[in-house]
Amino acid sequence: MLRMKTRIGVAAALALGTCLLAQGQTLSGLRPGRTIAISTAVEYLYPEQVTVAAGKKSEVTLHFRIAQGLHINSHKPREEALIPTTFSIPESSGVRLLGASYPEGSEFTLPLDPETKLSVYTGDFTIEAHIVATAGNHLVEAKLRYQACDKDACMPPKTITVPIDVIGK
Repeated sequence: MLRMKTRIGVAAALALGTCLLAQGQTLSGLRPGRTIAISTAVEYLYPEQVTVAAGKKSEVTLHFRIAQGLHINSHKPREEALIPTTFSIPESSGVRLLGASYPEGSEFTLPLDPETKLSVYTGDFTIEAHIVATAGNHLVEAKLRYQACDKDACMPPKTITVPIDVIGK
């Protein structure tokens, strides 16, 4: 009977965890002080569509949001071993990335190492993409690569898709 109750309890816990995962929420309380983040650390906000002059350099401001309690390394982290935040556009998209302007990072100090100052982004930030588009409608699947961390640990590097419908006129 005890074995059956244990199996039912384990099944219920797994079902609850699956429901939370499906809803993009977090699970906490597994171990004191540890939380498993399920949702995306960085979210692309907008623009979904832009119209630019075909064949001419254009600037597009891309808006992102970092989940509360997390930070990502800036485009120019202070430590060589840290992974910078980078934006890219595939060569075959009909849109060429000439360059990108990134915001200055904010200074961040880890509680365990107050001597080390990191350059990070938190909250909302923008990247100014300098592009040239050929004439036509181009569904661009640009990429943002970053590494998100909290005050205690870093997650593996991640690349998210940044979909932009670029209309070259």
